[in-house]
Amino acid sequence: MKTTRFGVSVDDELLKRFDRFVADRGFPTRSEAIKNLMLEAIAREEWTKGDEVAGSVTFSYDHHKPGVVEKLLQAQHDFGESIVCSQHAHLTHSECLETIVVRGKSKQIEEFLNSLRHIKGLNNVALTVAYSDVR
Repeated sequence: MKTTRFGVSVDDELLKRFDRFVADRGFPTRSEAIKNLMLEAIAREEWTKGDEVAGSVTFSYDHHKPGVVEKLLQAQHDFGESIVCSQHAHLTHSECLETIVVRGKSKQIEEFLNSLRHIKGLNNVALTVAYSDVR
């Protein structure tokens, strides 16, 4: 892939703020930070247009709470065509963290998210959309 250089004109105060952002987040260069922000913006745009997207859904839950595991498994089976893989981690004796990699039309992913949000006992259901060339 060919790399292209281009210039950006911004006021001094914005550049100072951006340099703090770059340093605080550990980007090695401004270019890497800009590239990351561009990819995030493109992924958000694809999400809003209903294009194919890829990302991860993350949440935690108490696996001892009655019915949670069964409902979670049912939701994953119902939306199996959108699920690439999942990872399960034990945080404590009862708390679990689950990450599910998803890929598909944004509408399908949103329906999957809503099905998870309806499960009482899941905490902090969050989607991270990653730029993806899955079309």
